[in-house]
Amino acid sequence: MLKHIVFIQLSESYNSSEKTAILKKLKEMLDMLPNSITHINKMETGINISDRAAAFDLSLSVELNDEDALNSYRVHPEHKKVLDYMGSLSLKTAVVDYFI
Repeated sequence: MLKHIVFIQLSESYNSSEKTAILKKLKEMLDMLPNSITHINKMETGINISDRAAAFDLSLSVELNDEDALNSYRVHPEHKKVLDYMGSLSLKTAVVDYFI
């Protein structure tokens, strides 16, 4: 089993209401992925509640069978829609992939 974890941090240039709306939309888009991507065994998303400066704004954790499944997930059209939306935003990400 492989775990794919992504942390997303929006730019400080967004005000609080913009940030809330963006995070809500992004979480909704991510939460729909298991409906169309059969390679996803388990997925969890969460919007951060911490006010620590080092905290990221949203986390995504996906469990897949193997690297082939991860590669299929990455190029799936529904996942690409999420990536396109993220590409329109000012943000940074951190990613970790590992076997469990």
